[in-house]
Amino acid sequence: MIRGPVPTVDVIIEVGRKIVLVRRKHPPTGWAIPGGFIDRGERAEDAALREAREETGLSVTLTALFGVYSDPARDSRRHTISTVYLATAEGTPSGGDDAAEARLFGEQDLPAPLAFDHANILADYFRFKKTGKRPL
Repeated sequence: MIRGPVPTVDVIIEVGRKIVLVRRKHPPTGWAIPGGFIDRGERAEDAALREAREETGLSVTLTALFGVYSDPARDSRRHTISTVYLATAEGTPSGGDDAAEARLFGEQDLPAPLAFDHANILADYFRFKKTGKRPL
């Protein structure tokens, strides 16, 4: 059987001037952009909405497709390709499903460590917010 990369989604959720990050319950540990695997038969957009709700308790509105991240080393468990969305929400996030907790952060107070390649994704996001330039 030919095995290719596994599709995932990540959702950068803006609440006011901050973003939501979740602290992972399971390895790899660390803080992460809410997201996860796309289920068989599920559209990426629907997976993004589902994962955001499951991990943060927030109902989000997707506002844009931000980028696609495909470095084979982005996830130590297997090769994944993440479709990253931007979204907005209101309210206070609370951790659920695979998230031990969910909190709001600004660019200057990001927690450590960040899981996967999320430091790179967030650097691209904050650069985009300042310059309007999207990642390639």
